[in-house]
Amino acid sequence: MARLLIDQSPSLQGTVRISGSKNSVLPILAASLLAEGKSCIEEIPKLQDVWIMQELLESLGATTHWEQNMITVRSDELTQYEAPYELVRQMRASFLVMGPLLARLGRTRIPLPGGCAIGSRPVDLHLKGFSALGAEVTQERGYVQAKADQLKGARIYLDFPSVGATENIMMAAVLAEGQTTIENAAVEPEVVDLANYLNAMGALVRGAGTDTIKITGVSTLTGTNYSVIPDRIEAGTFMVAAAMTHGDVYLENVVSSHLKPIIAKLRESNIQVIETENGLRVCSKEPIYAADIKTLPYPGFPTDMQAPLMSLMSIAQGTCVITETIFENRFMHVGELKRMGADIKIEGRSAVINGVPSLTGTQVRATDLRAGAALILCGLIAEGTTEIQDMYHIERGYEDIEMKLRNLGASIQKIEI
Repeated sequence: MARLLIDQSPSLQGTVRISGSKNSVLPILAASLLAEGKSCIEEIPKLQDVWIMQELLESLGATTHWEQNMITVRSDELTQYEAPYELVRQMRASFLVMGPLLARLGRTRIPLPGGCAIGSRPVDLHLKGFSALGAEVTQERGYVQAKADQLKGARIYLDFPSVGATENIMMAAVLAEGQTTIENAAVEPEVVDLANYLNAMGALVRGAGTDTIKITGVSTLTGTNYSVIPDRIEAGTFMVAAAMTHGDVYLENVVSSHLKPIIAKLRESNIQVIETENGLRVCSKEPIYAADIKTLPYPGFPTDMQAPLMSLMSIAQGTCVITETIFENRFMHVGELKRMGADIKIEGRSAVINGVPSLTGTQVRATDLRAGAALILCGLIAEGTTEIQDMYHIERGYEDIEMKLRNLGASIQKIEI
């Protein structure tokens, strides 16, 4: 089992290239099940979650080939409609194959999904959408089953703008008969990326990026070539790393418009963020000021950046409040940050943070993906050595993070135990 050892590091300096978006790659790979012919998907990050999705596609009868940062997928003949429990339990995004399988094969059986234990993330909205499209949906013994001779277009209102539900319903609807309208849809860049990929395969999806998406069903889709958007959460994490170490870092392969709430909070904290045509430069000098944060669906502040920003606020001057509105159990990293000397108090869904002058390295545990990123950030500026256990969480969402940080001057190494 791998661990990370981090010593207090100098100011990070240099250039880092941001990888393709994990949260785009996974639904796009699932969507490749809809197409006949070959799809070539580029900017694929080498992540544990991507390997799981690749294995899941192959278990369903697709053929895949991974070369450098590109995966080729052929799904001409799907042989299975049931996803294996041992794969789905490892990653919640596995549930995204349900919509494509239902659309292509007319039936599917999926175990209830796993993933990071950051709170209740029910699949009710996914199932509500499938039912509205005419599928017969049942649940028993930890599995969800859906059947439909022919999906029919429908008007679907989501009680919450769920990214996963929006994506799953959209993928099912592209082969449905007639028009489907998804109201109160998620507007995240990853939803737009999926819609662009579906349209490149021949789908008719309009309105992605707004709260109303309209899909006109088509009879077939064909494989295509597509390049995934950059990962805005990885970009935000490196922006915070530059800020916390009082560094000067240039980020390549980013879309600044996807990072507006992060840029705004860093600037509010006295961090200089310079936008260029192809990237961002983050420069940080004393002092760093505390700033209140409230997570919200896009274009609000992303819940995936809540833990990394809490690391920054732990050493900022003043007191701030971070309120988590998306997941009820996403403060599990607080106990680990407090072990390093952070002054944080939980009050319901809010955390009150009093900035401290310094943190101290110690043994800590990554309780989930973004919590692990927060601990790395604290380790960069903590006095002494920080040892992060359960690194597998971090590897689910950050490609070669220790190498990228080391290239910027961080004192970090991965050790196998």
